[in-house]
Amino acid sequence: MKARGFTLLELLIALSVFSILSVMAYGGLRMVLDAKARTEAQANRLVELQTAFTFMERDFELAVGRSVRDSFGERQPAMSGGGIGVAVVELTRSGYRNPTGATRSTMQRVGYKLADGTISRLTWAMLDQPNLSEAFERPLLKGVKKLELRYLDKTNSWQPDWPPSRGTSDASLLPKAVELTVELEGMGSVKRVFRVPPGEADVQKKGPPPKT
Repeated sequence: MKARGFTLLELLIALSVFSILSVMAYGGLRMVLDAKARTEAQANRLVELQTAFTFMERDFELAVGRSVRDSFGERQPAMSGGGIGVAVVELTRSGYRNPTGATRSTMQRVGYKLADGTISRLTWAMLDQPNLSEAFERPLLKGVKKLELRYLDKTNSWQPDWPPSRGTSDASLLPKAVELTVELEGMGSVKRVFRVPPGEADVQKKGPPPKT
């Protein structure tokens, strides 16, 4: 029997079928890879958001009613937000670790600002800031379209600024809670409420805890 090969038409048909199957396989693979990339990007975004909220929660829950002096020597409230300045909110917090035993306070001045779509955490080396004192800036969350904060006062009313524009001159006064609303690109609006401990002035007014 004579060996019989493929005709040109059969080769063209085979190549056409192979090309179609290759395109379909590549399209399916690309869809899987794109879905994986989107999932990883979303996961990284959620990690970034949770990290920022963790920093904020820790700072607000360790807030103390210690006022500070700015670079001009003017007294600033223990917590201030909503006014004119670089930071959206500034506060004094405790728990500033000192593993080397340096001669410094265990309290720290921190703040948060929004610039160019990025929320950054600010920290100062000293509570009372001398002239030309610059803050260390750590970016936390990118792709931020809007950031709003509200402050819960002792009457359980939400205030847009802190300290309230009227009703108190106590620089150590702290709110009962801080509500943060952040609008993110591709995620919409996210809201969190952070508890704030009583300020020093409130603790002194209530007196020491009862003996057990």
